[in-house]
Amino acid sequence: MSIVMLPHLAYGHVSPYFELAKKLSNKGFQIYLCSTPICLESIRNNLMISSSNNIIQLIDLQLPSSFHQELPPHYHSTKNLPPHLKNTLLAAFDASKPAFSDILRNLKPDLVIYDLLQPWAGEAAREQNIEAVMFLTCGGMNSSAAPESPYSLDEELSEAMLDTVNGITTQERCTRSFVAAKMVLIKASREIIGGDCLSMIPQLEMVPIGPLVPKPQDHDDDERFMNWLNKRNPSSVVFVSFGTEYFLSQQEIEEMAYGLELSGVDFIWVVRFHGGSNIRSIHEALPGGFLERIEGKGMIVEGWAPQAKILQHSSTGGFVSHCGWSSTLEAMVCGVPIIAIPMQLDQPMNAKLVVDIGVGMEVPKQNKKLVRKEVASVIRRVVVEEEGKEVRRRVKDLSERLKKKEDEEFDKAAEKLVKLVQQSGNHK
Repeated sequence: MSIVMLPHLAYGHVSPYFELAKKLSNKGFQIYLCSTPICLESIRNNLMISSSNNIIQLIDLQLPSSFHQELPPHYHSTKNLPPHLKNTLLAAFDASKPAFSDILRNLKPDLVIYDLLQPWAGEAAREQNIEAVMFLTCGGMNSSAAPESPYSLDEELSEAMLDTVNGITTQERCTRSFVAAKMVLIKASREIIGGDCLSMIPQLEMVPIGPLVPKPQDHDDDERFMNWLNKRNPSSVVFVSFGTEYFLSQQEIEEMAYGLELSGVDFIWVVRFHGGSNIRSIHEALPGGFLERIEGKGMIVEGWAPQAKILQHSSTGGFVSHCGWSSTLEAMVCGVPIIAIPMQLDQPMNAKLVVDIGVGMEVPKQNKKLVRKEVASVIRRVVVEEEGKEVRRRVKDLSERLKKKEDEEFDKAAEKLVKLVQQSGNHK
């Protein structure tokens, strides 16, 4: 059985789609993972598919050349994309429907798995009588984008739902995406999301497939991080990262820096700047004298760190996170308590879930702004103080339950996909 997969053009979406592709290919499915060349670049580098393993093939989707002047190929991904080009990228992706339709005509797959913000992918499949399934890389409770979701959106996300590109609001995109799907796969476990999420659209089956947390890859620079962590006490270090999609403002960088310093807890902090940023270096961005003062206590790295390996290390005792869904699940699977600092989109709801199930605490903001004393206080409560003991226990317990359930949930989902195609009568 062959499947074409089309994620949204963001690393936080492409990565889970690739994990899903690997797990499906292990069950004998022929997978075609389709995206722009820049989005597939990291997968090509990591995968190094041997010539004997052709069960996952990467398919380049070219965005229309009419957009290239404003949106050169290295911006055909949300990673490092200057914020003012976000809507342009979505418009260009919409305009790639004819190219995607051609790919489907050539490959003639049994099934298309597509993402939330591109309803046209599901519609393109239907036009060619191919079954279409949506894969949500955000959590079940974040399916608040669904037409009949029981979850209320926070103010910022409600506004984002009204963003309009090509005359379509984000809310309309989401609704159309659900309508085009025969089934919805959710990157989550029943251990995390309740039945409310799975029955929010009565006529549509919502299927959890497990956390899909990637196994750590080996990179040349890993040793530097591991050696640093090896010298720390068990559960004594916080890892700080806000993902690939959010870039801290100058003020947020300062409050975060002073907050980490005030906490007295050892840390590894990943700092990123977007493509349009005029900040040239970490030294320029951080408060004066900060790097000297935290020498031996903190490790600052620009751009990237081996997150999976760091979270799995015995010295890691907390994760200061924006609560992107993949990062949230990774922390849960690794049994690392979360210090939640949500910034945008679905992150406030993910943070609420983290607090509700007792595996982390959220850093309160003042007038929507980060405050150093609050950062320091919550880090200490979660990682060091007696108050965080129950959080630390709960996240370890959840980690065990997730690991036990993972294969069972995925196997059930894979069976449902096979049944869907067989019932359609399109299987070749």
